[in-house]
Amino acid sequence: MKIAAITDDGKTISQHFGRAPYYVVVTVEEGKVTDFELRDKLGHAQFQAEENRDGHQEDANGRHGYGPEAENRHGRMAEAIADCEVLLCRGMGMGAYESLKERNIFPVVTDIVNIDEAVIAYVSGQFVNHVEKLH
Repeated sequence: MKIAAITDDGKTISQHFGRAPYYVVVTVEEGKVTDFELRDKLGHAQFQAEENRDGHQEDANGRHGYGPEAENRHGRMAEAIADCEVLLCRGMGMGAYESLKERNIFPVVTDIVNIDEAVIAYVSGQFVNHVEKLH
């Protein structure tokens, strides 16, 4: 299984999916970490011109990250982790959350900051998915 985490520094899980510049991808086999890789991630910095033009589109409930432009950006962000089953984050918009699920990447929102600790908690089933942190 490959588990991705959004990160700014390669050690901690970032607060928001769209702003993080990297993914850490951890390969887990038989409950043990066998590989650890840092991958570049597209995000708000690369899409600034598009976001200024299109804005953050919201649905009728005020959740942001919806619409064809946002869906396109989320897909481009997810390309780097298309081989992963899970994405660990500490927050994201509902549009990104739904977009990742459509790509068979299960986003999990955690309050655990350390990537290693979060991976261990997820693999051992000791994980709480804090979907209330979606916006």
